[in-house]
Amino acid sequence: MRIALAASARVHGTTSPNPPVGCVVLAADGTVAGVGATAPPGGPHAEVVALAQAGERARGGTAVVTLEPCAHHGRTPPCTDALRAAGIAAVHVAVADPNPVAAGGAEALRAAGLTVTVGTLAPDIVDAVAAGPLRAWLHAQRTGRPHVTWKFAATLDGRSAAADGTSRWITGPAARARVHTLRATSDAVVVGTGTALADDPALTARDVDGTPLARQPLRVVAGLRDVAPGSHLDAPDVLHVRTHDPDEVIAALHARGVVDVLLEGGPRLAGAFLAAGRVDRVLAHVAPALLGAGAAALGDAGVGTIGDILRLHVARVELVGGDILIDALVGAAPGAAAPAGAADGQVVATVSAPRPADRSGSTPDGSGP
Repeated sequence: MRIALAASARVHGTTSPNPPVGCVVLAADGTVAGVGATAPPGGPHAEVVALAQAGERARGGTAVVTLEPCAHHGRTPPCTDALRAAGIAAVHVAVADPNPVAAGGAEALRAAGLTVTVGTLAPDIVDAVAAGPLRAWLHAQRTGRPHVTWKFAATLDGRSAAADGTSRWITGPAARARVHTLRATSDAVVVGTGTALADDPALTARDVDGTPLARQPLRVVAGLRDVAPGSHLDAPDVLHVRTHDPDEVIAALHARGVVDVLLEGGPRLAGAFLAAGRVDRVLAHVAPALLGAGAAALGDAGVGTIGDILRLHVARVELVGGDILIDALVGAAPGAAAPAGAADGQVVATVSAPRPADRSGSTPDGSGP
């Protein structure tokens, strides 16, 4: 199952609106015969890829899958049919499919005489699957709307820019590299027109040397104003949603098959999404630095009194280079979907990276850490 989870992580960000699923086929003797992951829309599902790699070794073997195999005919035939035709004897599933159209695969396989277990390696692997590559897809199936992660960078005193408006760079190179990886696995990256006009962000996913990564998210601007002519976001492949209503932004993205949304800025847009209850996860990159004045990371979020405070549930705390990354859930019970082994307030991992001696030598994109 851990191999299947790793396979699903490798295709995270390439499969929407389909889920990023991983599958391992074991031969009858227990050895790995095939490993597969979901292809982009229209391509084969993880089970079909793994079965093709296994060939005849799949007969009498076992399939280990991160998500319950589908039992319906969509763009491709049901995976349950492929598993039966290949002669698979047993199927182990981490997470049941919440989609009422595609669900029922476990029962269909049991009815065909296969041994099926759901919740394999619970809670550790099941939690890792639900909080990992499948997080956004599972959320979209259960709520009918994309999953929204608000990412921001701030100093220890909550400032995202200095008093003169400068903000490059609050966090170090390791945190900035992490953000580019996050963009590459997101379906869409959203900023408001204020950030677009003030910072001219590119919103692209890039390597450490500034080279664009192979997979790029949909770039989105939300707001009524036009972006500046000739700016990075004045491009035909940029979606401009002319509204201040978070639900209208989300509806426009949902109509395009977007499942995983990265909200990058600015403070007014983040406040509007939080006030509307449309932020599901917060990734806070906190630099051990102080500004004392300047723009706050968050604008009005609809909190008028301490009784309305928006409390988050910390799933993970990580040292990234010299900065702190707090991964927190909004509106969830403590511990829900938290990665295995994580605990509130616990530093669970460290990524070492040199801190820059000065502010030179970086390639700015003006959109965050």
